[in-house]
Amino acid sequence: MSDGMSGIAGRLTSGRRVVVKLGSSLLVDEDGLRAEWLSSVAQDVAVLRRAADVLIVSSGAIALGRGPIGYGTRPLRLEESQAAAAVGQIALAVAWSGALAGAGVRAAQVLLTLRDTEERRAYLNARSTIAELLRAGVVPVINENDTVATTEIRYGDNDRLAARVAAMVSADRLVLLSDVDGLYTAPPNESPDATFVAEVPRLTDEVWAMAGDAGSALSRGGMRTKLDAARVATEAGVAMVIASGRITHPLAAVDAGGRATWFHPRSDPGTARKVWIAGSLQASGALVLDDGAVAAIHAGRSLLPAGVAAVEGEFARGDAVRLLDRVGREVGRGLVAYDAADARLIAGEKTPTIAERLGPRVRSTMVHRDDMALAAAPPEVP
Repeated sequence: MSDGMSGIAGRLTSGRRVVVKLGSSLLVDEDGLRAEWLSSVAQDVAVLRRAADVLIVSSGAIALGRGPIGYGTRPLRLEESQAAAAVGQIALAVAWSGALAGAGVRAAQVLLTLRDTEERRAYLNARSTIAELLRAGVVPVINENDTVATTEIRYGDNDRLAARVAAMVSADRLVLLSDVDGLYTAPPNESPDATFVAEVPRLTDEVWAMAGDAGSALSRGGMRTKLDAARVATEAGVAMVIASGRITHPLAAVDAGGRATWFHPRSDPGTARKVWIAGSLQASGALVLDDGAVAAIHAGRSLLPAGVAAVEGEFARGDAVRLLDRVGREVGRGLVAYDAADARLIAGEKTPTIAERLGPRVRSTMVHRDDMALAAAPPEVP
């Protein structure tokens, strides 16, 4: 770990895909929406998009909806929070759409629940939608779907949601804009000897101790949840930074090397994802590939239905399957884009036939190259 200023410029703009999270207390104050500050963030996003894809994870729906619905500032029951979120989501979407439009950027609203990042079929659907938005040059503005989430399934804070999103979309940067400017060796408002920590190479026991006891009131919704997010992000190959959101143009400040705490990833996002596919998921079935398909995937291309000679076992879309050559050797594993029944219908077929047989269920690949982990070396074809 190192103390002092972060000091390294260009760490955001050197990324390929950046997720930015900000909380309700930054977006909304006692007077309502902090429109001028939001405009500065939108301008930062517009600049950052010249170098990288940008996604936003934004709280604020409940904070924006509780006043108009007449709830004031009192604590809310679950159903009241959900009602406030239903009202506030409209205001939140309008706020982001207007601010980003003012910076020349088009926005889209994406509402997620825990299931959407943990259940593989929903995960693939969410990932595909977000990928298409980014391809179209749109900035997704993501929030937990508080209107339908329950106490049992909701994240409870958007720090961890942002980390899950960053892992899901294979981002390489995650920015948590906060009331604090980073990690300290102790709470700075309690300990005059607390020092600022600029770099965290690993999440050691010492680092966790800096966040305080998990059961303490001080840690609830505070630094502890940010370290939880750091654990998810860094294990997925994402560099995470905690920085102050209390200033205008906070992203520009981070990219200029301003004061912030950087958590180092354990690997790159692509490698982390492939390790997860290869070693953490149980294969539900198998696809037997022809020789051309084996060569194609080892050349870095996706697996197309035309290259599948046979389908073995039963599986659902999003399940992990083994990829076998024609003599039964495993050449890799991947997340399949079709259910087993549909895969059998289109195995070995070209696009026109696939479209005729599946209609609106047609997808461009059987296993996308980003959802594939290959064996160390291609087998020799006899």
